[in-house]
Amino acid sequence: MTSRHLPDPPAFRLVVARDRTPHALATGGFLNVRRVDLVTRYPDGSESEPFPYDIAMREALDAVVMAAHFKQGGVTHVYLRSAVRPPCALRPVPPAHDGNLWELPAGLVEPGEDPAATAARELGEELGFSVDSRALRTLGPWTFPSPGMIGERHIFFAVEVDPRTRATPAEDGSVLERAAAILTLPLEEALEHCRSGAILDGKTELALRRLAEAL
Repeated sequence: MTSRHLPDPPAFRLVVARDRTPHALATGGFLNVRRVDLVTRYPDGSESEPFPYDIAMREALDAVVMAAHFKQGGVTHVYLRSAVRPPCALRPVPPAHDGNLWELPAGLVEPGEDPAATAARELGEELGFSVDSRALRTLGPWTFPSPGMIGERHIFFAVEVDPRTRATPAEDGSVLERAAAILTLPLEEALEHCRSGAILDGKTELALRRLAEAL
């Protein structure tokens, strides 16, 4: 199918006001680093020499990803939201990127929080929908998106929404969530944008593909 042009996300520009890397500690921030020496034990009973390994840690380690969808004229549409991702904007190697992405809404599961409740809360904050957590259905098993550096899980949900009930997103007070753009487009068109590279967020592509399979 021929897809319409995917508009650019809002043009945020990130500036390094102060680089504290040379004096930073490995703990005490949004992400912490667990620095350990590991030994690998092999099936034959032998062991490797100790080797250093850094593991990213976070208090809210897991995240939910939500595919909110509706039908219009018999065609399934999905909601995307713009996101500002500083690690992408501050890449020290090619290809350069401005850090602005189109993504499905997502959010961190607070310690002790039920993931479905997190998903319902985040839908209100990021899209403006009031959804009962019982209306959310899982989209396949959870995944480890970056197992080489962090034990974070992504937990996928889908929910059918009524566009007429959408209110102003509550947001969470984060400077990176402020003034985000919200976009709706046909599911098949969103998948075509994933194939073309216009949508680069991995969790978004996986959730969209799972949604297409489930419907």
